[in-house]
Amino acid sequence: MNRRILIAGAAIFLLPSRSQAQAPTTLTAREAHDAARAGTLLFIDIRTPEEWRDTGIPQGAIALDAEASAFEVRLAGLRLDHRGKRIALIDRSGGLAAATRAKLAGRGFSDILAVRGGMLGPGGWLAEKLPVAAYP
Repeated sequence: MNRRILIAGAAIFLLPSRSQAQAPTTLTAREAHDAARAGTLLFIDIRTPEEWRDTGIPQGAIALDAEASAFEVRLAGLRLDHRGKRIALIDRSGGLAAATRAKLAGRGFSDILAVRGGMLGPGGWLAEKLPVAAYP
């Protein structure tokens, strides 16, 4: 009996605490919308200009093409201009945003999240009927 208590007690110490637990890497479209409206999140649409023209960009998002040559430099500048805010990336369906987030995390950008479902995927921005702004 004492051995079981000892093992159970040791297992509790091996579990990560909240501060040690892995930080979330994604958020829902609705969470991104609400955080952008509250001013606690820098929201960036990383699709191409053609995609922005097709669907518009999420209201409150900054259009910054991930395929552009100066993408990381411009992102770093935006990050400096908006210190203390998390950054959320949105793309077409979530895949590019997740891959870009992972790549940037490896380069020291620890405060970046990807929007699940992107603009067009299940649970994404348009599926949730969230507001968009026309792209010129």
